[in-house]
Amino acid sequence: MTCTERKTAQPSPQLRARSLPAGTTDHRVAAWCERLGDEPRVFPLESLYQGEHWVLTRALVVAARKAGFSPELWVASAGLGLQRASQSAPSYAATFSPRHEDTVADEPEERARWWNGVQRRRGGATLAELGERGAVLLVLSEAYGTALHGELRELGELFVDALMIGGSSDVRGVRRVRSDGGLRKALGGTMTGLNTRMAISWLEHCTSGKLTSTDAVMSWERWSRSASQPERYDREPLTDAQVKDFIRETAATHPGYSRTRLHRMLRDSGKACEQKRFAVLHAETVEER
Repeated sequence: MTCTERKTAQPSPQLRARSLPAGTTDHRVAAWCERLGDEPRVFPLESLYQGEHWVLTRALVVAARKAGFSPELWVASAGLGLQRASQSAPSYAATFSPRHEDTVADEPEERARWWNGVQRRRGGATLAELGERGAVLLVLSEAYGTALHGELRELGELFVDALMIGGSSDVRGVRRVRSDGGLRKALGGTMTGLNTRMAISWLEHCTSGKLTSTDAVMSWERWSRSASQPERYDREPLTDAQVKDFIRETAATHPGYSRTRLHRMLRDSGKACEQKRFAVLHAETVEER
């Protein structure tokens, strides 16, 4: 699973990726890992993360157990590398998501370089090492799929029981199920939690104790073909004043939310505002405070 933006403890200013000095990715990784080591307050990751994504992650573990697996939850984190969820670490703000204040790199190649650097210094395991222990179920966004592509290829070379929901591209040796917005109505919830809900649904089609068994694949494909419906976006347009009111009210309720997350919440509520326009209005609203 990927980590979450929402956390139960606010990170210190030096553990926000936006505070890193300019320089090469390797130098920024080194500075970041040094800051992590200097932070005295640490929390178990399983209690640090919160929000819809993490609630669904817990449900995914339950679904894996019901499907006959003995799940062990690991978190793919831009700030910490690959970590067991029971591990403790400082609160932090770092992401591979583009156009985010705390993104660690703008280009896909640099995101992969960042991941490799953090893994060397902080990672608890590699995907290949997890694959050698048993079946691996990965739930990844496109940005994280790109950053982890090298490790995904190494996992695929083992030809073990490995399934990826989402991600950025197909990987030889890893069965991939692409994110399908057409399943949102059947699975419920928002687009933010779609990949995890798809993973839970896949596990409900597993009856043989093998993630990628022929029976599981055929059962999932039959169901998904019948359940998928193209998403229709008929959002209500808003005036500039209405968008600013939404930003003020939502930011007051959720003071730690980024501009990107606020925009996603507005769209998920059925309202329309183009991304660049929202960014301008968000900046104006912040200046007015």
